[in-house]
Amino acid sequence: MANKQHGFFSHQTLEKNIGLMIVASILVVSFAGLVQIVPLFFQHSTTQVVPGVEPYSALRLMGRDVYIREGCVGCHSQQVRMLQAEVQRYGAYSEASESVFDYPFLWGSKRTGPDLARVGERYSDEWHRIHLRDPRLVVPESNMPSYPWLQRASLDGQNVQDRMRTLRTLGVPYTDADIDAAPQAIAGKTEEDALVAYLQGMGVGLRKARQAEAEQARQSPPAGQGAAAQGN
Repeated sequence: MANKQHGFFSHQTLEKNIGLMIVASILVVSFAGLVQIVPLFFQHSTTQVVPGVEPYSALRLMGRDVYIREGCVGCHSQQVRMLQAEVQRYGAYSEASESVFDYPFLWGSKRTGPDLARVGERYSDEWHRIHLRDPRLVVPESNMPSYPWLQRASLDGQNVQDRMRTLRTLGVPYTDADIDAAPQAIAGKTEEDALVAYLQGMGVGLRKARQAEAEQARQSPPAGQGAAAQGN
């Protein structure tokens, strides 16, 4: 039994050849990943824009780039998972369709700080400014670094139009009017202004759209009920 011969395509061959095992593992993992990812490109729930989600304004777009440049994405996720504790703490769970205009998306996975997917309009602009300049003034236990230079860094002269044109080639529906007006929209603004604008918009459009839908549903009688009332 101990001398039993095995064919080349056997588990024993993989166990004895580490290089072959690595290649086989990569192939298996790649195939499994494609099976999960490829269908998402063809599902309406991930490719169609939901009500309330709009392309970033010029100021918010610049703020998003500051957010990425300063490494905020490394400590804050933007993805509320479908867990009761997360929904209770952060708000409605995230949907893939919310990120159709994000290149790249910033869902993240590490939470040194809280999730920011629904942070928009939860605090005032002034709170965010203080928090960026010295986080310990508003959150004493915070280990977030300070970003005081953002209030002095001007956006004037930055290539916001080039960024918007590039995003348009990827499918973001910026119009020529949007792009032409972009320099004026950021004129006299600082990187701090842009970052605060970006933070204040997170999750707001979708939340307001859902609230409007719920309010309309409460005001509209169920189908058939209105006709029955008229008949009486």
